[in-house]
Amino acid sequence: MPEREAEMMGCAQRRGMPGRYAGPFFAAIDLGTNNCRLMIAARTSSGFRVVDSFNRCVGLGEGLKVSGRLAEDAMNRTMDALRICAERLHQWPLTEIRAVATEACRRAGNGRDFLARVFRETGLKIDIISAREEAELAVESCSALFNQSAAPQNAERGVLFDIGGGSTEIAWVRLDQQRNEHTLIGTTSLPLGVISLEETFGRGHGASYDDMVNHVCEQLAPFESIHRIYREVLQGRTRLIGTSGTVTTLAGVALALPRYNRAMIDGATLPGESMCEAIRTLRDIGPQGLMEHPCVGPDRSRYVLPGCAIFEAIYQMWPIQQVTIADRGLRDGMLARMARDHALYSASVRRRTGASSFAKPYPATHGADFLNNYVTL
Repeated sequence: MPEREAEMMGCAQRRGMPGRYAGPFFAAIDLGTNNCRLMIAARTSSGFRVVDSFNRCVGLGEGLKVSGRLAEDAMNRTMDALRICAERLHQWPLTEIRAVATEACRRAGNGRDFLARVFRETGLKIDIISAREEAELAVESCSALFNQSAAPQNAERGVLFDIGGGSTEIAWVRLDQQRNEHTLIGTTSLPLGVISLEETFGRGHGASYDDMVNHVCEQLAPFESIHRIYREVLQGRTRLIGTSGTVTTLAGVALALPRYNRAMIDGATLPGESMCEAIRTLRDIGPQGLMEHPCVGPDRSRYVLPGCAIFEAIYQMWPIQQVTIADRGLRDGMLARMARDHALYSASVRRRTGASSFAKPYPATHGADFLNNYVTL
């Protein structure tokens, strides 16, 4: 979602807050290699409802591949975004906050020092999570899509991929459609994303695009050799789900949308060939065309073709006929966990006390220092 659109959506949602929602309220921050994202949600009987969100492209990982450190300009841009997040958090009576950082802070020599600075200046405690947990959260966020009606009735496996700025997470999942359950079989984290690929090969115009695709295929080969996913694909028993700005952009192009529309894209299942045709469209329109395209724009034009190369390599490795598009990510996974755990905790308290409600908030395990600044439910 373009930055301005996300900020406008958040402003519109906050005009009626928080009285319109019963709560409790949860917040999730995902500090990635390219984006800083915030989502605030209220728990409902069926999960959670988003009441505020924020998304800004900060490029935290720019130059990291060469220097091994977070650049000063990138950290300053990110601090500006995180101050906005902190201000948004103060406007809601939050029960729990979870804030995580991914590949850029995992790899950077000064990653932990930067997060210590974030805590000093904003009060936000951000945890660096492992690549495994990153993949698990992506699976959590997309769990409802594994068994939706568009899935082949005989689907027994699923491939979920999340293309990030500094890494790409792949999850191999066992599906049980009768029980509406799924089990994580294995994960891998490729040490490449749209920023790191662009810094290695350029923006993907001309022959460098094919070099990108070949490089990603080489990185995927060990995971394929372990799990033999291609064999399952040939038997028609595998689903493919993608979550990232790359796949949502490709879906918008494939559907010929006049502008990005989450309601039209999240959960949509499109032919893989339509996604590849969208890639050919983006490659053909050139740098200026990418900046002017309503589903790309100037902020993302630099990285869209590297992202396309990652998708194309995945699709070449595992040519599953249909691709399900997920406009959801780590924030959604964190919120789903918090809402579910809170419901279980509430039920436990009611069973022990016989009370219909409880005065104390759900004990947060993350961001506890920051929670002290809030009136909890």
